[in-house]
Amino acid sequence: MRLPAVATVLLLTTTGCVKEISSEERLDRETQYATTKNLPDAAALAKLNCEDTTEGLNQARNVNRPETDRVMSYIDLYTSLQKRTATFEEAMTRNPDLHYTEGSQQLVAAKETCIQQTADVKVEFETYVRELVDVPTVQEIKGGNTVTVARLDFNTLRQAIETLSLDDKESLFNRVSNAERKVSPATEEQPASGGGRKRGK
Repeated sequence: MRLPAVATVLLLTTTGCVKEISSEERLDRETQYATTKNLPDAAALAKLNCEDTTEGLNQARNVNRPETDRVMSYIDLYTSLQKRTATFEEAMTRNPDLHYTEGSQQLVAAKETCIQQTADVKVEFETYVRELVDVPTVQEIKGGNTVTVARLDFNTLRQAIETLSLDDKESLFNRVSNAERKVSPATEEQPASGGGRKRGK
């Protein structure tokens, strides 16, 4: 069956107006949708808080614990706070409606608490790490001889420096390596537990 000339023109015009979506554009749209879909909603964010730092800080500050364990407590606490803060910031940036939902003031306040707690813990954590880098070893008497002993596991100290992402981390890494070379070979695997020992650089 032959189509009228007008119908043929309309068909061609309509067909010509269809815009093909490139595979890249389609992937971008699908990724954006999936990312937004996987973000926590207001109810999930309401369960997040950064006020439960007391136990973690007590463990990190406990001078009776081995210094390697204390550093690991700081790493765990600081990393956890960073993740919670990032969750708040990403969710509220990608989903602006969270600022206008019921309970939004509490969400904003919780996010600000996380930001402040993370900053406060970082200051305390960094101060401790820098003190360890300044004085990374102690002197002990073993078998009638004075030996240089590491205050903590040096790899843990390196992990702490990396976690803090300090501007001068390369310089700190070098200082840790220099201290490591001064430690008596027989004591490298036995970090000092602190308390009553003479500290040395």
